[in-house]
Amino acid sequence: MSPAERGTARHVARLITLTTDFGLKGPFVGVMKGAILRQLPEAVIVDLTHEIPAHWPIEAGFWLARSYHHFPAGTVHVAVVDPGVGTRRNIIAGEFDGHLFLAPDNGLLQPLLSRPGARCHRLAEDWRARQDWPTPSNTFHGRDIFAPLAAGLAAGRFGIGDIGPPAGELVPSLLEDPLCGEHEIRGSVVAIDNFGNLITNIEAGLLGRLRKAEVLAGGRRMGLCRTYGEARPGEFLALVNSFGVLEIARAEGNAADGLGLGRGAPVTVVSTTR
Repeated sequence: MSPAERGTARHVARLITLTTDFGLKGPFVGVMKGAILRQLPEAVIVDLTHEIPAHWPIEAGFWLARSYHHFPAGTVHVAVVDPGVGTRRNIIAGEFDGHLFLAPDNGLLQPLLSRPGARCHRLAEDWRARQDWPTPSNTFHGRDIFAPLAAGLAAGRFGIGDIGPPAGELVPSLLEDPLCGEHEIRGSVVAIDNFGNLITNIEAGLLGRLRKAEVLAGGRRMGLCRTYGEARPGEFLALVNSFGVLEIARAEGNAADGLGLGRGAPVTVVSTTR
């Protein structure tokens, strides 16, 4: 078996991104970074976000899939949104598009690693036990497992094929794909940003199926705009945002509060010309 087949071909970037639901009130993010730097002092660590809603891996996977390609090939992307920490849930390491990904097997990475060309391995407990890592606690695998694993991958000390067998079928994401009909698209809100904008899972490419589309959400009907400034203050609008998905906003206001909508809320795009 060739090195590439074993997962030992390295694209060493020493760059690691972190995505968690830890928040910034405690020492958890800092301690996880310290555990990485202890194994790899020259690592460059980028905080993608630590404000994922607690226990909501859907949003972590959504942002990671739309952010990773802004980083150099070889970057190791670590996502720890892990309500099953300490249980028998698997830890997986995947490779796609020249990037490496680490996360619990709880649906977070399934949409990304189900794409053609992706491969994924499961961390084997016997392999982990042979490493010179701290004995893992039952509640902080981000520090005790994900951090040294990310450091070793970023340093090129091992590849994803070395850590354990192919992962097989991954736990599916709880986020369903949009439903596309002849005259409408039905999706849902995945995230709410700091401005109260409602970010959906409806990709821009789907909107080309419809002519003169309008968006229905929270009992409101709104047209598609090019930018926020095309609406008057207080008006609701929809647009394609910088990540290429449909977003509902309120000009100089908070759409989530104004519409009373949260994550999981339905959003429908309809064609007004049939």
